Amino acid sequence: MDFNKKYNNNMQRNIKRTWKVILKEHNDKHTSGLVLPPENWKEFDPFLLMAEDKFKKNAFDFHPHRGMETVTYIINGELQHTDNKGGKGTLHSGDVQWMTAGNGIIHLEEPAGNTTVHSLQLWVNLPQDKKMTSPRYQDILSSDAPLRKEEGVIYRVFSGNSANVISPTKNHAPISMVEISIEAEHTAIQDLSSDSNGFIYVLEGTGIFGANLVVAEKGDVLLLDSPIQDSEKSEIVIKAENTLKVLFFAGKPLEEPIVAKGPFVMNTEDEIKQAYADFRSGKF
Repeated sequence: MDFNKKYNNNMQRNIKRTWKVILKEHNDKHTSGLVLPPENWKEFDPFLLMAEDKFKKNAFDFHPHRGMETVTYIINGELQHTDNKGGKGTLHSGDVQWMTAGNGIIHLEEPAGNTTVHSLQLWVNLPQDKKMTSPRYQDILSSDAPLRKEEGVIYRVFSGNSANVISPTKNHAPISMVEISIEAEHTAIQDLSSDSNGFIYVLEGTGIFGANLVVAEKGDVLLLDSPIQDSEKSEIVIKAENTLKVLFFAGKPLEEPIVAKGPFVMNTEDEIKQAYADFRSGKF
C-alpha cells in the first residue's frame, strides 16, 4: 500500500520545519551545537533549549540551576554526575539522567577518566507552581526503560508513554521521551496528545517523517507542526529508509511567562535577581 495513502489522515502530524545541528569546537575539551536554540519559548514550549556536547574532563566546573529540569541522554561514553543534594550516578551510552533543579541545585557532570562523552542535554521548563520545588535526581538506565516492541521497531520509553507502554519516570510537567529504533523499510507510529508540542532528533540513519513525507538523516532536527485542534490524539509516522534511530520528545505547553538568564529560568525579572542573590549568599 502507498505510504502516503496508508498513513495520511486527520491524526497524523506534519513536520513544520527541519534544521541540522552544527557542532563548533570551543576548545580542546569541548565541542557543542544547538539542537533547540534558546529563546524560541512559545514555539518549543515546554522545552527551553537542547545542546549536543562532546566534552572531556574539566570542560565544566560545578554550576547552579533553578526553575527547570535538565534531561541528559548519553550518545557515547561514560558520564559521572554529582550534586550538592546528594545525587550521584554513572551513565553509559543510551542512559538518561533526569535532574529537577527546582529551588536550586549545584552539580557537576564529567567523563570518567581520560575519555570523551558525547551527549544531548535538554532543558525542560517547570510550571510556575513548581519552580521552587525540592530538587530531584533520577537515573533512567537504558536496560531498565520499558519497551514497546513491534515488527522491526523498538520503542524505549524514558518518560511518558508510547501507546500503552508507560514509563515510571516522575515528571512535574508531562513529558514523553522515547528512543525509537527502526529497521530498514519498517514504520513506527508514535502517539502524542493533540495539544502537545514535539520534536525529533535523528541519531542514526535516514527516514521519512510525518504526513508530509519529509526526508531527514543523522544530525537533523524535525519540529512537529502545530497541535491538532479537532482531535484528542495525534500521531507521528516515521518510515526507515535504512536502520534508523531517533529520539522523540513531546510535551504540553505551559503557556507561562519565561525569564531566563544564565542557568536560571523563572517567570519574572525579580525572581531571576533573587536566584542570583540566593546563589551568591550560599542558599543553594
